[in-house]
Amino acid sequence: MAQLSTEVPGDERGTLLSFVEAQRTAIRETLEGLTEEQAASRPSASELSLSGLAKHVAEVEVAWLRMAQQRENERQRTPETRTEAFRLVEDETVPGVLGFWDGIARETEAFIAAVPSLDDMFPLPQAPWFPKDGKVSMRWMLLHLVEEFARHAGHADIVRESLDGTRAMG
Repeated sequence: MAQLSTEVPGDERGTLLSFVEAQRTAIRETLEGLTEEQAASRPSASELSLSGLAKHVAEVEVAWLRMAQQRENERQRTPETRTEAFRLVEDETVPGVLGFWDGIARETEAFIAAVPSLDDMFPLPQAPWFPKDGKVSMRWMLLHLVEEFARHAGHADIVRESLDGTRAMG
């Protein structure tokens, strides 16, 4: 599991990164002790599985990181692969997804540590859900990751509780 350094700086960067990591951890903890089959199961009315949620949030983080870095996203989904965003396919495994996410988490931390200012902006891609010629700050991105991960941590907690009664967040 990726972890921030043992001392979390009290500055804004350290604080925001610690909140991002806390939400990552909440999602990861829902997978503890499960088999691949259990992690892929959908025990609630939702189509969500724990392994699918982990894959989704890892891909969300890499997408936002690549936007901020203004680099190509190696995990970019196409209309044909969009349905694979919430489920493991082919030879994907929970450890593999979590390992990928660990790498992205470390990369996010290093990138944020290196940007001159959290006020630095980057352009949003053209998409119906983004404003035309929109830009956001590094701070906005980190807060968005907290929001996104927290939403899915709640989903993951409900799926895990439906699966075996375990309350990862309680």
